[in-house]
Amino acid sequence: MEIVDVSVRKVFTGRGDVTIEVDVYTEDGVFRAAAPAGASRGAHEVAYFPEGGIDAAIAAFEKLVAPEIVGLDVTEPYAIDGRLEEIDGTPRFERIGGAVAIATSLASAEAGAASLGVPLFSFIGGAYARRLPLPLGNVIGGGKHSRGLGPDIQEFLTIPLNPPDVFTAVLTNVEIHKRVLKYILKVDHAFTGGKNDEGAWTPRISSHTALTILRETAREVGRELGVEVGLGVDMAASTMWDGGRYIYRNEGVERKPREQLEFVTKLVEEFDLIYVEDPFQEEDFQSFAELTERFRDRLIVGDDLFVTNPERIRQGGKLKAATGVIIKPDQIGTLLRASQAVAAARECGMRTVVSHRSGDTEYRILPHIAVGLGGEVMKAGIMGGERTAKLNELIRIGEYLGKWGTLAKF
Repeated sequence: MEIVDVSVRKVFTGRGDVTIEVDVYTEDGVFRAAAPAGASRGAHEVAYFPEGGIDAAIAAFEKLVAPEIVGLDVTEPYAIDGRLEEIDGTPRFERIGGAVAIATSLASAEAGAASLGVPLFSFIGGAYARRLPLPLGNVIGGGKHSRGLGPDIQEFLTIPLNPPDVFTAVLTNVEIHKRVLKYILKVDHAFTGGKNDEGAWTPRISSHTALTILRETAREVGRELGVEVGLGVDMAASTMWDGGRYIYRNEGVERKPREQLEFVTKLVEEFDLIYVEDPFQEEDFQSFAELTERFRDRLIVGDDLFVTNPERIRQGGKLKAATGVIIKPDQIGTLLRASQAVAAARECGMRTVVSHRSGDTEYRILPHIAVGLGGEVMKAGIMGGERTAKLNELIRIGEYLGKWGTLAKF
């Protein structure tokens, strides 16, 4: 099934960022996808737009991409992704932009799945793509996503560890998110219910208070639903790194790398954290490795450290720097490259966390990528239209798979 035409336009993410949306036309119809946009981007991610911004990206699509991909077979998505790399000719998609690349890659995959009459996750992963990831959700937010108005740590997360089905898994996070508000109001009497980019509550409380509240709420909801709930944090430490220290501005504390290691260690032990993302700045493989050595039974996860890049993942694997890898296809530009990143993580014995971005779109593609690539965890937020769209689609995929689908084990 060949691409007969393509088009591109400017649209908005849920945060109001302008981004790229691509339409791919085949005899079966029009297939569409848009690029999400992260607020805290790793230094080694692909270039989101080429020099000149979104207008330059649109011009590049029309002049460079469109003439080359019309006529290609959408049932061979990785061939299309390979052509995008050839068209651009740079490792970081600096000519056409990563937003153009990922939107084109995803729209083409949607077209390919429709042409073959299979779900997108099967098109990506084949007939044996049947594992459903555990949902990881942001309950209380701080850091850059909250414009510095909440705790210094960027995300306080929950993940159901032993849910009986995917609906209950999603429900667990939703109930925790709803119920945590009453505990926040007890310690922040001026809180008016503000939420951040990802739909997480953003009270003016310390990180320690946030974790204390989250632990109590998770226990309460877990007991009622009969589900064990794990706690986690995304520290987004690169955003705090300044002048050789980690600056906790709201708490008025500065920590050297060794002090940061001990601080994170204390948090893991005190709150029994099972998930820790980006506890150190994006070049500090050594501190990652030291923390991982202490907690090999937890998910010590690199996002800015790896940026879905197979080479950096292998580098981290050699150093035993993490037990988990964030997979964001837009960080690397195409589904082909994302699948290569997953393969590299598997080679290194690391689990994969397929993740949204803080500025995401209404598209429901993420859970298909997570199931298709075999991710153990899907990080997609909890509340908000663009977050709920992905969680509801995960529930639908679980229903479609029925008895053939299995939930990931932590």
